[in-house]
Amino acid sequence: MSVATDGPTQSDVQSPPAVSERVLVVEDDAAARVGLVQLVKSWGFLADSATDGEDALVKVTSFRPSIVISDLVMPRMDGLALLRALQAQDADVTTLLLTAMGTVETAVEAMKEGAYDYLTKPVDIQRLKLLLDKIVERQETLREVKTLRRQLREHGTFGTMTGSSPQMRKIYHVVEQAAPTGASVLITGESGTGKELVAQTIHRLSPRASFPFVAINCAAIPETLLESEIFGHEKGAFTGAADRRPGCFELADHGTLFLDEIGEMTPTTQVKLLRVLQERRFRRLGGRNEQSVDVRVIAATNIDPLEAVQKGKLREDLYYRLNVFAMRLPPLREHMEDLPLLVQAFISEFNERNQKSIAAVDHQAMRLLEQHAWPGNVRELRNVIERATILSSGPFIEPRHLPPALSDAPPPHTQPQVALAPGTTVEEAERRLIVMTLEHTRDNKTRAAEILGISLKTLHNKLNKLRLRPRKTE
Repeated sequence: MSVATDGPTQSDVQSPPAVSERVLVVEDDAAARVGLVQLVKSWGFLADSATDGEDALVKVTSFRPSIVISDLVMPRMDGLALLRALQAQDADVTTLLLTAMGTVETAVEAMKEGAYDYLTKPVDIQRLKLLLDKIVERQETLREVKTLRRQLREHGTFGTMTGSSPQMRKIYHVVEQAAPTGASVLITGESGTGKELVAQTIHRLSPRASFPFVAINCAAIPETLLESEIFGHEKGAFTGAADRRPGCFELADHGTLFLDEIGEMTPTTQVKLLRVLQERRFRRLGGRNEQSVDVRVIAATNIDPLEAVQKGKLREDLYYRLNVFAMRLPPLREHMEDLPLLVQAFISEFNERNQKSIAAVDHQAMRLLEQHAWPGNVRELRNVIERATILSSGPFIEPRHLPPALSDAPPPHTQPQVALAPGTTVEEAERRLIVMTLEHTRDNKTRAAEILGISLKTLHNKLNKLRLRPRKTE
């Protein structure tokens, strides 16, 4: 096999542990074919060979490779025709092409038709190894996604996330798109909606899955210590810094860093974070030397990020740098059709944890769960089910096992009604309806607008027209 004279030799490339991926080498030159097969096997792959495209199609059926390394120019059936035939068969393989300098344009065209990449001859062993490693990562991610999709179809779950509502399926779709990339992600949503769970799923489906996932809540750490927690510090950097300490960026190197409540960062720390994201370099607190770092950042906030930018709590340039992929997690009240699935998932979790055998929630208890507003969202529901599974001694969770706030809640028919008498004007009826809805949502105008079926802007216009003023500032 021809190898670049200035490139590494086979001995320069360390052999990894055996992998399960099967590689089919398609090459009409016997010496090159044998050399490639031996090289690929030395890296731990299972390998077989074919002399041309037609031979390869037979071997694909029997050998079932996940990767095909094919020469572009061959007799009978060339590499491009082989690629098209594999796609026509919907074969689950990734194709890597080998080409001489004179056929690079054809190889580029093949990439547009679905080839993963190409290498020019003589083959650079280091680049071949790098491409195969990337393909393996890609294959593992695709398999994981397929498993999760099957799990979603059969059980209404996507990894550790639960729900089959349209709102949750949109979240799963964005997660699938974002996970294989290295792009930053910004997750918004109320407290308790599962932002860290989504971040963990993105990490699990990414090529960084074998490296650390490090999470930090910016709101839970005192302002004076946050910078040190994120970037680390040198000994003596400040009073109490008795030793050198690595920060979250160092701990998450090659992995994922999840920054929850990003809006609670001070402007100074935000500037330093932006610099790390742009230059992939940072300096410990009190340090002189810069360090390189390879970290994917996923940030989250429970406030409107654009509003935070307008109020000066979040830097605009940092917002746009983080907002490559954006997703809003819906509050539980917006996808209540997922509540039974969530309840059953939590029952299974706490049965296993507490050695219980709860079968389900009985009908009356489920009605109480469905009537609750869930201001604490999925986190609140999880806590309620954990408490109930501990208290229940029978096969079912009953109303008496639920917190008093739920079991003592008034039934739906006792909720306030709009009383209208003949002669009431449309304007007065509208005014009463808006006032009652605002009282019900405790002056949450966003939620009130959703209940009324109008936009937030329309609600504000009606408040001004009817000379109604909110009791508190949003």
